[in-house]
Amino acid sequence: MDILSNLKYAEGSRKKKKRVGRGQGSGHGGTATRGHKGQHSRSGAKFRAWFEGGQMPLQRRVPKFGFRNHMRTEYNTINLDELQSLIDSGKLAAGKIDKEILLKAKLIRGAQKPLKILGNGEIKSKVEITADSFSKAAVEKIEKGGGKAIKV
Repeated sequence: MDILSNLKYAEGSRKKKKRVGRGQGSGHGGTATRGHKGQHSRSGAKFRAWFEGGQMPLQRRVPKFGFRNHMRTEYNTINLDELQSLIDSGKLAAGKIDKEILLKAKLIRGAQKPLKILGNGEIKSKVEITADSFSKAAVEKIEKGGGKAIKV
């Protein structure tokens, strides 16, 4: 019966590590397979993983491009067609819609991000939407449907 404490690897399945630098009789004494002189023959020899032997390294050869604006405002976004489908399904009331209602309904995440309403799709219900920002198309469609777009 095999007990966990008796488990062993199969015979011959594991090779023993070569022990270098253990005297001349081992065949790997003297230089311990490191060759003669040079940086790698000494103890403590290290190269950075990306070092290319003095050749111009890849991260300097490849051209740089792009820009990431750290001042960019990241919005919680929701489209008009999403709002309309939620109103139709009864998950949202067709009266007033604001950030708190959308957060409670788990339609947006991150209370600290400003809310932006985008104009993809149509909104047939008469709604009063309060948000931090609106796209031009969203404002047009909300007002066309008889609602109001209130910017905070």
